[in-house]
Amino acid sequence: MIQHWLHSFRLRTLPLALSCVFLGSLLAFSNGAFNTLVFVLSVATTVFLQILSNLANDFGDTQNGADNAERVGPQRSVQSGAISATQMKNAILVFSLLSLLSGLYLVYEGTKELEWTKGFLFVVLGLAAITAAIKYTAGKNPYGYRGYGDFFVFIFFGIIGVIGTYYLQNHNINSFLFLPAAAVGFLSTAVLNLNNMRDRIPDEKAGKKTLVVSLGKDRAKYYHLFLLISAHICALAFVFAHFKNVQQLLFILVLPIHLLNIKKVFTYGDPSTLDPELKKIALSTLLFAILLGVGNL
Repeated sequence: MIQHWLHSFRLRTLPLALSCVFLGSLLAFSNGAFNTLVFVLSVATTVFLQILSNLANDFGDTQNGADNAERVGPQRSVQSGAISATQMKNAILVFSLLSLLSGLYLVYEGTKELEWTKGFLFVVLGLAAITAAIKYTAGKNPYGYRGYGDFFVFIFFGIIGVIGTYYLQNHNINSFLFLPAAAVGFLSTAVLNLNNMRDRIPDEKAGKKTLVVSLGKDRAKYYHLFLLISAHICALAFVFAHFKNVQQLLFILVLPIHLLNIKKVFTYGDPSTLDPELKKIALSTLLFAILLGVGNL
């Protein structure tokens, strides 16, 4: 049973989720502010939210028919019967509570020296993150079935993830932070796009209208190109906005991985061959975030 739960947690997605925390924290550290407890709580909260999203996705796609015998990716636990729907709903509740408790402690530690309105804003953002994690594919009218998944991934895994982590460490923000935040947001969205390209045919049959389904196979390829290239452009713009030394360009070491991925996306035949690319881009996003952050130390 433990292996089925670990499979449902989809541990390979965790590096992607942690990218925004690492980048936000490293950028804060580079500006002379770092709180170890805030960092640990940020990691814990992000992991809980990602696992919550994965469990809700497993449950929701099975309930809404997107997980079926035609699914291309790894088999889901509820759809296969390895975990019952009731067990999965209980697990979703547990990780919702863990996300809430960890998030509240994080907000307390990160804003206890600030006026209460700042803490209240982060509580609202935290509740929104929990809701977004569940409502992607679960419940009535899940937004993932209406093509809004890309937008929410960009916002929560990029803009809010990076800037929110930075603010909880540093207690201030500047407009240039939107560039590295957008870079990680674009890469995170690229992972979702790969996933949706892999599942395009069964998703379309099940009525799951992802952005890839709306765009079609060929335009989705160019959308993927846009996401990866935009990430590097944003990172370059951030570096050159306050250039000091070539160390800041370390993130370019990840570019060959992304170029090979683009080549794969434009030449693939069997959608199942995109599945290994998901892990590559997720891990490369974490590496990109770390190199961009370390480069600015």
